Amino acid sequence: MPYIHKLYEVDYNTGTIKRKNKTCPKCGSFMAFHKEPIPRWHCGKCNYTEFVK
Repeated sequence: MPYIHKLYEVDYNTGTIKRKNKTCPKCGSFMAFHKEPIPRWHCGKCNYTEFVK
């Protein structure tokens, strides 16, 4: 996966790793951001969707 560096943020001073994407409020897994046709956050596991205004 060549894009894995875009999903996490590493703080080398404290040694912590932080997720960049949102987590789903229903099931707790990663949510994907889709730009087209309508900007939205979508969970592929439970199909929860949040539309961005």
